[in-house]
Amino acid sequence: MDARYVVPLGQAAALSYRTGQGAPKVVAKGRGELARRIVELARENGVPVAQSPELVSLLMQVDIDKQIPESLYRAVAEVLVWAHALPAAAHPARTNHG
Repeated sequence: MDARYVVPLGQAAALSYRTGQGAPKVVAKGRGELARRIVELARENGVPVAQSPELVSLLMQVDIDKQIPESLYRAVAEVLVWAHALPAAAHPARTNHG
């Protein structure tokens, strides 16, 4: 399950999570134009985009390709549960990614 997070302040972070492969990882993050592109690519590929300013601020502190810290497990789990519960038509990429 992949998910992208964006806030109105122009920041975005992308997570990737695969069952059995440890905690979710931050796979992209950025501000300004890079944040806009992360969100654009997510939408083009049917990846759910959630808005959570507090979570994005914390995810921006995690290095790329690193697992999220345990302190973020609950917040990230809530968003991943939300994304997984969306109808398949809302994010067809889910069928491609697990």
